[in-house]
Amino acid sequence: MQEAYTRSRSVIAVVDDDESVRTAVESLLRASGYSVRTYADAFAFLQSAGPGETHCLISDIQMPGMCGVQMHEALVARGVHIPIIFITGYPGELPVVSAGAQDLIACLAKPFQADQLMDFIELALARHA
Repeated sequence: MQEAYTRSRSVIAVVDDDESVRTAVESLLRASGYSVRTYADAFAFLQSAGPGETHCLISDIQMPGMCGVQMHEALVARGVHIPIIFITGYPGELPVVSAGAQDLIACLAKPFQADQLMDFIELALARHA
């Protein structure tokens, strides 16, 4: 019962320009008891209250306008450190994260296994606590 209480208090933000990915990840996380906020791009997340209330950030790397790595750099520049899980449709692509590298939990290639994502979320939340 304590785990469910903790999960319901944990806010996971999903930033991805692909609506189908956002919806699928949101459904998985809500079914697992998490509170989820979704954003269609990095600018929407950065301009929202999201950075201040997010315990784990799941972000696509390649997005129009501002990529996930640039979004992460903008957060670090603001002094905001959120554990982040990058997802990518390009398996050979590895993010170059210099500042705030301690925030990076994992980089998963799409399509990824739900249980693998859930394991990394638990790791991220443990690190955030």
